[in-house]
Amino acid sequence: MREIPGRRRRLLSRRNNGKSDQFSAALTFATAWQWPVLPGVGLERTGRRDGVSCACPDPECTVPGAHPFDPGLLAATTDERMVSWWWTNRPTAPIVLATGAGAGASGGRAPCAVSLPAAAGARALAALDRADIRLGPVVATTDRVFILVAPYSMEQLGELLYAQDWVPGSLRFHGEGGYLALPPSDTGFGQVRWERAPLPGSAAPWVPDVEAVVDVVVDALTRTGVSAPEL
Repeated sequence: MREIPGRRRRLLSRRNNGKSDQFSAALTFATAWQWPVLPGVGLERTGRRDGVSCACPDPECTVPGAHPFDPGLLAATTDERMVSWWWTNRPTAPIVLATGAGAGASGGRAPCAVSLPAAAGARALAALDRADIRLGPVVATTDRVFILVAPYSMEQLGELLYAQDWVPGSLRFHGEGGYLALPPSDTGFGQVRWERAPLPGSAAPWVPDVEAVVDVVVDALTRTGVSAPEL
């Protein structure tokens, strides 16, 4: 059947007017905060007990639904038209942040993150509060806590870790060339949420330097005995 252009425009308009939570959040991250984002691969229904698996071809995927696939990470953008097109066509796609990436003409860079297992993460956040260390947004899943920090270089990170007596294997750094799923994405680990939500407003949230949090995070992992890598 031949498509009528006017009818297509009306359908798209109705679809955009009822845009998903992911659509609205992705636009805020990209346009108001200038954080380069792209859609994650997402989940698909299966006959398994849990009912879902990663939509990528890897049956052993360790970050189900929460990683880029097509398009790849280098496609992350702050362009409103591109972000709108992606989430109009895939309204429930996870929102993936390209950590540490440049934000085009604005000259800024996306935040990076330090992540650790959930139990140790709760201890670390409490310790950071006791130390009066100001935090920005904190992202969480059922398994891990992700503390957003200012962009850092590999040299800066190397010097910081060299100064530690011991760095637990479960501590992860999401820097330039890395990625992180943002709320309200649905992933194989459940829905991504704000453990510490950004303050309301249009400007990009403030985030601390990585040095401000690493000592406390390493101590939290040491005290909880979390040393082996965990998902």
